[in-house]
Amino acid sequence: MNDISNYWSPTSSRCLIIGEVAQTHDGSLGQAHAFIDAIAAAGADAVKFQTHIAEAESTPDEPFRIPFSRQDSNRYQYWKRMEFSEAQWMGLAEHAREKGLYFLSSPFSEAAVNLLDRIGMLAWKVASGEVGNLRLLKKMASTGKPVILSSGLSSFSELDAAVDLVSGAGVPVAIMQTTTQYPTPPEKVGLNIVPLLRERYGCVVGLSDHSGTIYPGLAAFMLGGRMLEVHVTMSRYMFGPDVCASVTVDELGELCRGVRFLERALSSPVDKDASAAELSELKQMFGRSVVPYHDLPEGTVLSPDDLVAKKPGSGIPASEMESLLGMRTRRLLKKDEIFKLEDLEDTRTKRF
Repeated sequence: MNDISNYWSPTSSRCLIIGEVAQTHDGSLGQAHAFIDAIAAAGADAVKFQTHIAEAESTPDEPFRIPFSRQDSNRYQYWKRMEFSEAQWMGLAEHAREKGLYFLSSPFSEAAVNLLDRIGMLAWKVASGEVGNLRLLKKMASTGKPVILSSGLSSFSELDAAVDLVSGAGVPVAIMQTTTQYPTPPEKVGLNIVPLLRERYGCVVGLSDHSGTIYPGLAAFMLGGRMLEVHVTMSRYMFGPDVCASVTVDELGELCRGVRFLERALSSPVDKDASAAELSELKQMFGRSVVPYHDLPEGTVLSPDDLVAKKPGSGIPASEMESLLGMRTRRLLKKDEIFKLEDLEDTRTKRF
């Protein structure tokens, strides 16, 4: 799992599915490892965490935006409780690789970039609130690793600046449509922006979804998104600010299966005419043939009341019934008998 660069090709057909743990481990190293096992079992490609170093990104006075914690008096203390040591982060990264997952973590400080770079980060995921932090972006771009930008809090002009900075450093960039609202209602997902990002920047695009459902991810894939990120929880009764915007592990599995199904479907275009020819036997079985509605003596001139369409479709197709009207029977045709065109004589001066 050392090469993730193929996902940065705009023509890639494979979708990178990222299971985002964020802070839902609640500072428990054991829970963090359990999430790796669960996300791998669900079929995702990558597991992502967030690397917060309280002293490097926050002040002791940082308040909670939403007071969700009963054990931390402020945001600084919460970040402090979320910290892992470098050795612990290394253990998480090694565990992810053993499970066949790409290991990703969003850094929220230059110190976090340095730490993650030392443990072998393959790519950088930039959180929505950090896209305007150009100094941090420069730090990440200087490593030469690909960068994924979340666009949740950025205008197009701000995204332009971030993309120019990363691209100017010769680093591959991808952009995810994001709505920073937990959970995100359908009206705010912004699926229309996914193709707009692709058109504007000519790079790989995707969706970082906070709806807590699998539906936007499937839709974004069909709109050309080739990177999907969803928050994951073991249970909706878990603690943490991200749980309300997360999918369960089982739902992540359903998302992965859905995307893989759609990948196969899109990579195998169907020729409609060729498909119909391949199914000719089924067409005969389920189609309908023209048959007599009642016994028709020899010499009967066919009228609409004489014919009906019934299964199977091995005789004259029902679509040709109108063309038979006015023709004369050459022999006795029994009710429901599948007959051939040679059993009729065309004595008409014009065809209907």
